[in-house]
Amino acid sequence: MTAHEHDHDVLRYRRNQRLVHALLASSFVLLLLTGLVLLWEPLGFLAGGGNSRWLHRVGAVGFMAVPIAYLVADRRGAKELLVDSFKYDRDDIEWLKHLYRYAMGHTKEMPPQGRLNAGQKLHHAAVIIVSAAIVGSGLLMWFFGPSLEATGLALTAIVHDVAMLALTLLLVGHLYFTFVYKALSGMTSGWIPEEEARRMAPELLADRRDVLLA
Repeated sequence: MTAHEHDHDVLRYRRNQRLVHALLASSFVLLLLTGLVLLWEPLGFLAGGGNSRWLHRVGAVGFMAVPIAYLVADRRGAKELLVDSFKYDRDDIEWLKHLYRYAMGHTKEMPPQGRLNAGQKLHHAAVIIVSAAIVGSGLLMWFFGPSLEATGLALTAIVHDVAMLALTLLLVGHLYFTFVYKALSGMTSGWIPEEEARRMAPELLADRRDVLLA
């Protein structure tokens, strides 16, 4: 789209950020579905021939490639996300005190925030930590399963499954806020209405002129 078409829009997510998000989402869904086939008895018949196991590993490779892809595609964005997700100040604490308002879809009375609000920071931080647990435990079972013995393998599998459950719950929360705030278009096109940017991420307005003239 041309700059003229976005005269009243603000760029929320750059193209490379959206591509990395798509890789994360697709690999996670593949891991979740193939994992359920391996764990949930009613779907056990789909595991015949070992295809689900190989698809699970394909999903695992894609999932592990996400941080690398982010660094290659958008190093600045990856650095911002990592730093901001674990950096909190008094404004964030004040925002969290009013989290219930945000959860109900009300933002007008929320304290001002930067590119990410405190809730988004906590969400991203949790996703990073939980994903690390999934990858670490998954690699242990993939390459060192036989040497872990029964107890070690069982404990590793528990960590892996609990972490995947936690990531699934985080996804449910993410989808909830996506639809409450009608934010899907921001990730599909990258652009959000100016009024939404004013409510959700005011600092984006400062970059609007540069984006439209680029």
